[in-house]
Amino acid sequence: MPTIQIEIKERICQITLNRPEKFNAFNREMALDLQEALDRVAMDKHIRAVYLTGAGKAFCSGQDLGELIGPDAPGFGQILSEHYNPIVRRIRNLEKPVLAAVNGVAAGAGANIALCCDIVVAAHSSSFVQAFSKVGLIPDSGGTFFLPRLIGFQKASALSMLGERLNAIDAEKMGLVYKVYPDGEFAAESWKLTLTVSLLPTRALAYIKKALNASMANSFEEQLALEDQLQQAAGQTEDYREGISAFLEKRPPNFKGE
Repeated sequence: MPTIQIEIKERICQITLNRPEKFNAFNREMALDLQEALDRVAMDKHIRAVYLTGAGKAFCSGQDLGELIGPDAPGFGQILSEHYNPIVRRIRNLEKPVLAAVNGVAAGAGANIALCCDIVVAAHSSSFVQAFSKVGLIPDSGGTFFLPRLIGFQKASALSMLGERLNAIDAEKMGLVYKVYPDGEFAAESWKLTLTVSLLPTRALAYIKKALNASMANSFEEQLALEDQLQQAAGQTEDYREGISAFLEKRPPNFKGE
């Protein structure tokens, strides 16, 4: 059974983590398969957005701990440099929006991979757990970078150290997720949101993503200069011209991502 399921429809690539019997915990095969899937998305100009979710009851429970046992088990350096860091880098550098549809528990690396996505939505019954401290580890996969920026230093510190389970409603209140949908409506509503995003001007979204990435480290003046550069680039796109024409003609725009 493939560790990743890929389906392309309506110019959206749905990537489903597919180890439901292990609550979609990552092993090496799944980590490399996800990297390959993201590379395929990056190369396919017809794909306008990514919908990332999990099969079964979980989004992703993090690392498959069974892979860490035995004389030939990979070390943490290998796991981070070859598995998780390449995944979060690909998501942040992908010039297309990635929506994480958290359908169940998102724990450890699974939580932090979700949180590095551009838009995160969650089912009402889902939850987030920084489970690392429970086994004597620290948050990885960008967790120590994204958490304090999303929810502030104090709450990030507490969640990381205590490893408490955070339900979807509290995650939304804290700012970890964009929206929470009732379980029975989650699949349809999260897909509808991704479809909405896929119909927006893709190049502009890519420039927004680039600007937000840079804002994590830039000074105010550096960020103003980058906005200037990216706004000029956006103003040269076909989608900008279409947006202006549609506004003046009082009709819905037909963006093509160009």
